[in-house]
Amino acid sequence: MFSLKNKSAIITGAGSGIGKAIAENFAKAGALVHILDLSLEQAEATKTIIEGFGGKSVVHSVDVSKQEDIKTVVKKINEVDILVNCAGIAHVGNAVNTSEEDLDRVYRVNVKGTYNCLHEVLPKFIEQDYGVILNIASIAAWVGLSDRFAYSMSKGAVFAMTLSVAKDYLSNNIRCNSISPARVHTPFVDGFIQKNYPGKEKEMFDKLSKTQPIGRMGTTEEIANLALYLCSDEASFITGNDYPIDGGFIKLNS
Repeated sequence: MFSLKNKSAIITGAGSGIGKAIAENFAKAGALVHILDLSLEQAEATKTIIEGFGGKSVVHSVDVSKQEDIKTVVKKINEVDILVNCAGIAHVGNAVNTSEEDLDRVYRVNVKGTYNCLHEVLPKFIEQDYGVILNIASIAAWVGLSDRFAYSMSKGAVFAMTLSVAKDYLSNNIRCNSISPARVHTPFVDGFIQKNYPGKEKEMFDKLSKTQPIGRMGTTEEIANLALYLCSDEASFITGNDYPIDGGFIKLNS
């Protein structure tokens, strides 16, 4: 079950965090993984891990916010069956203290970056009459989160794009879903805590962990396991859905 043997997958943001975990999981399931990341160094590190267990991968250093970058990479890839839009950035701020520059920066990566990949990969899927798309949204698309104005805007857009693409390409045998994680323990979280709460790292980590009703943050592997299912043939009846993976955050927080 959940085999991706003979499948080719494009995964953006695969140099770190959730994207890295998805790339590793897909490679273990037999896929040829195209690792797209802004950081060539991080992308190569993911490739090294995949090669370590006998998996197959190709590295591409790209800026997802630049359509020409994505166009060039997609042209190089002969076959693609799966697209995972995972590249994204965060931002802390409300509607008043979020600058225009910061709003544009989040939009360029999280919204336009997702659009750029959809724009370039969908014609391939249409031509072959098959394709699977998974977008990484967020619980920020579902609920109000304090000081996450720009980020929530961007992930709401990702959720909406998921529904639109799923609807538009039903007749082309193209499935499109999204995942909405709550707080997941990634290097970004560690860096954020270290930068903003020096000397109080453990205290803040525990505090942030307990904001999830389940009492801890999610792991990148848990997100990757859900991604593997949704991109496998076992999920062939699923399209146009978003899947919160949130430790009970949306429904159980009071």
